Amino acid sequence: MASKDFIRQMEGYGLTTAQILYRMPDHPTLLQTYIWQDYDLAPRFPVLIDFLEFWKRELAGPLHSVTITHARLIRPAEFRAVSGEINIH
Repeated sequence: MASKDFIRQMEGYGLTTAQILYRMPDHPTLLQTYIWQDYDLAPRFPVLIDFLEFWKRELAGPLHSVTITHARLIRPAEFRAVSGEINIH
């Protein structure tokens, strides 16, 4: 049986990393950083959106900004034509 993460990658999910800056509840002038990482679908990012909605609903630290990076780990291979071959024995 294949792992859940591998199946999600085959369905088009890619590794998404979000750097979340938020304000400290007791010291609103200070920013704290949180790194979130999960498999998600670009460009809609439904998993990240659900997490950010949870954050706003349940956590006291208000969001300042979110920076997102995304990479599909499984993608078509790249091929290059070779014009010659050298064999060394």
